[in-house]
Amino acid sequence: MIRRVCSDDWKAIQTIWADEAKSIYAQFDKSNDLEDQAVAKRITMWASFACGDEHIFLAVCLHKTVIGYIALNRMECGYEIGYCFHSDYHGKGYAKESISGALAYLKNKGSLRITAGTALKNTPSVHLLHSLGFHQTGTEKLSFYKDADGKDIVFDGGIYELLL
Repeated sequence: MIRRVCSDDWKAIQTIWADEAKSIYAQFDKSNDLEDQAVAKRITMWASFACGDEHIFLAVCLHKTVIGYIALNRMECGYEIGYCFHSDYHGKGYAKESISGALAYLKNKGSLRITAGTALKNTPSVHLLHSLGFHQTGTEKLSFYKDADGKDIVFDGGIYELLL
């Protein structure tokens, strides 16, 4: 089931972020503050967008358990999509199924273009985007962290697009 994120989802999303922080792919994404107050505040902000379509935050639930989320942010000519799922649910089709549903929703709302970004070394995410019909349209150099000497740790990010 997919539904809009509500403020009570903060603890589940905190668990997802803590799980993500242990992943080898965490180095390719901005870290999330895992303190209770910070997470609750951020998820309450996400929930505040529940009545509009400028920013759409969706909780992906298996029965009553939030196993992941999808973030859709309106851009000049479409939406940008981001997503994160707890590793216990990777490789089972939940991300593809739920993102497909979100894309169908956007298409029904008249959206014509969806973009996504992911590290080229994040092969599971790259494969997911390709399986959903996204095509790589470019690359960019990104850095979210510094090494022990204070130098940026740079990686190649892929820019992906799906025309609905």
